[in-house]
Amino acid sequence: MPTSTEISHSALHTHFAEVKQQIKHAAEAANRSIDSIALLAVSKTKPASAIAELYGAGQRQFGENYVQEALDKITELHELTDIIWHFIGPLQSNKTKDVAENFDWVHSIDREKLVRRLNDQRPAKRGPLNILIQVNIDNEASKAGVGLHDINALAASIASADRLQLRGIMAIPNPEATAKEQEHSFQQLQKAYRQLQEQHSEVDTLSLGMSNDLELAIKYGSTMVRVGTALFGARNK
Repeated sequence: MPTSTEISHSALHTHFAEVKQQIKHAAEAANRSIDSIALLAVSKTKPASAIAELYGAGQRQFGENYVQEALDKITELHELTDIIWHFIGPLQSNKTKDVAENFDWVHSIDREKLVRRLNDQRPAKRGPLNILIQVNIDNEASKAGVGLHDINALAASIASADRLQLRGIMAIPNPEATAKEQEHSFQQLQKAYRQLQEQHSEVDTLSLGMSNDLELAIKYGSTMVRVGTALFGARNK
């Protein structure tokens, strides 16, 4: 029997269908095409078997927060060659080599030192590493990320790196904020994303919204929602 933090295969398929339907409804409400919104399945703390099950249902993009845990899963699932691996957690300098060599995307870039290290350590044979700038939209001390006024300088650094590809921005607005405060944060992020697109034609990704604020994120232009709990159930301890 599954434990309280595990999920049966049938439940996983049910949740997957429900999340896709939720995205569809949110897209329709925002008068957007569902094809403009990617689902990133956040698989941190979940076993490789759950990833393989969701892969079998058609999901291809998976997000991981912890480098060593992710490397173990990448090794175990190496035969699934078209999985797209996203590193979405805080990145320490001593882990950049592993991330540069094994991931397709990084969502948590907030300083130039990481840009330099990832660029130097990215194998040329793998092609450019897709990069998102993490924005600390609510200036929370507990979160990493740059302020709105620091986006342009960091974007320029990424854009000039020959083994990196600037794709956009990522943010996690404060879930404890009031509804009005949350909406203001989402509006600011949408504006910052559009301004970045005006300066860098390659920018096409606003990674915004999780299980609890998916609809609001899509309303304000998110092109990638990061969903974990609503797919896999409660996080394993």
